[in-house]
Amino acid sequence: MAPMEAFADVTHAEVIGAHRLRLTFADGTVGEVSFAGREWHGVMEPLGDPDYFARVTVHPEAGTISWPNGVDLAPEPLYAEARRTVAQPAAQP
Repeated sequence: MAPMEAFADVTHAEVIGAHRLRLTFADGTVGEVSFAGREWHGVMEPLGDPDYFARVTVHPEAGTISWPNGVDLAPEPLYAEARRTVAQPAAQP
């Protein structure tokens, strides 16, 4: 099991394609996360519709992305995926 990154709060989400987001994190990391090809079931089923998926917002208290039906995703795996496609490196302390 891969270790999860701590303090990976999402601060901004931009839809850049069908089921594709550019996410900005509190440490300045900006990366792209693709959800293409996922099968959405149960409460997540509405996310299968690209128009509904595009209604994503940032949940400021949770530090992650969410949708109008209350679905949200843990920020740590989003951060790990975004770091694989970093558009802008994190600022160095």
